[in-house]
Amino acid sequence: MNKTIKTDICVIGAGSGGLSVAAGAVQMGADVVLIEKGKMGGDCLNTGCVPSKALLAAGHAAENARTAERFGVFTNPVEVDFAKAIDYVHSVINGIAPHDSVERFEELGCTVIQAEAQFTSPTEVIAGDTIIHAKRFVIATGSRAAVPPIPGLENVGYFTNETIFENRTCPDHLIIIGGGPIGLEMAQAHQKLGAKVTVIEMMSILPKDDPDMVAVVRENITAGGITLYEQTKTKEVRKAGDQVQVVVDHNGIEITLEGSHLLLATGRKANIENLGLDKAGVKYDRSGIAVDPRLRTSTPKIFAIGDVTGGLQFTHMAGYDAGIVIRNALFRLPSKVNHTSVPWVTYTNPELAQVGMNEATARREIGDDIRVVKWDYAENDRARAEGDTTGFIKVITTKKGRILGAGIVGRQAGELIGVWALAISKKMKIGAIAEMIMPYPTLGEISKRAAGAWYTPSLFSDKTRKLVRFLLKFA
Repeated sequence: MNKTIKTDICVIGAGSGGLSVAAGAVQMGADVVLIEKGKMGGDCLNTGCVPSKALLAAGHAAENARTAERFGVFTNPVEVDFAKAIDYVHSVINGIAPHDSVERFEELGCTVIQAEAQFTSPTEVIAGDTIIHAKRFVIATGSRAAVPPIPGLENVGYFTNETIFENRTCPDHLIIIGGGPIGLEMAQAHQKLGAKVTVIEMMSILPKDDPDMVAVVRENITAGGITLYEQTKTKEVRKAGDQVQVVVDHNGIEITLEGSHLLLATGRKANIENLGLDKAGVKYDRSGIAVDPRLRTSTPKIFAIGDVTGGLQFTHMAGYDAGIVIRNALFRLPSKVNHTSVPWVTYTNPELAQVGMNEATARREIGDDIRVVKWDYAENDRARAEGDTTGFIKVITTKKGRILGAGIVGRQAGELIGVWALAISKKMKIGAIAEMIMPYPTLGEISKRAAGAWYTPSLFSDKTRKLVRFLLKFA
């Protein structure tokens, strides 16, 4: 017999976005039901951000050991135990999991139901043997790896991000289809841990990022031993004994690549199946659920956040969306999303971070009425001290100095981009960054130096020199 629960907010999906809504709402006094059919923590914790960065950390550790001789540190030949690296990945997941667990959210006061949720009307959801009536619903079901329609794929075993972290044997030759952030991060992690790696990309790698910065990433990943095929179409995959063959069209020439393992990193697909969206009156298409700027669906009391909307697919965006929903659903504030200051990072070595407009976007939308300044890592004393001077920062402003965007490629770029995200969100001018007092020696100085470089043409102009000479006559 079904039981019925009446609640203020019902959240469907316990990934980063859903957990943020549930935790925030229940601690603010709302009655919350949280439904999750899979693992608590969702993709980010179990198969995405956390395990990928942990495996990258293992790869970086191996590479640092191999290159320690340049610091006068000598090691025995570096050996990698790939299975132990995977153990490390799962230890990181297990360390974070209690924070996202059923137990924690029940302690906070949520009613947690572990079952598949399906709308039966705009105001009702059924999950397992429970019927939930809620004043507001939040759909936060995320996304999953998209599997492209490549001929022969159904006959060949392959990994996605959802299965790659269960593999405990280092591939002899890992072929990766997809040169976006997931594909490149996994390429570097596996290459540094001992695998031969080939990456196939239909377009250009990292197409959403500044091409000048992508060029630095491209040079470093290929210099590290990864084989990269860009502007290359995958035509077919097939089994060849215990190997996998990938047939590609590269510059009009058909090439057959052979490897031991195959990883698909060809984008994401919103999880909208079996939710009963039609019965809820929620509009959607292949890309995801349609929402307005307040993240309301076509049924105003049903919200959707994160990857399931088909928008920017970052964990931090799901968390940001959660705040918008809480302000709308709990406080009736007409809060709207604003994507002008959303940062993103690709955690390759070097890292590539971007916020706001890149140079190409600014020139397309604003024209030539912009200014662009750059500053190289090679001019930073901390980068020199640590022996890693690869990369640069690029900042785009209006002619009057309002910051439109910034990109950083280099060591710890993801840690450095935050100050620019703040500046853009607060509509600051570049003078605010130039006036900051940064500790020395830090990589953070590259932001201050780039901002200072913006003023170089005017500060050291003939006009300024004449003014100084005039004023000194009266000293």
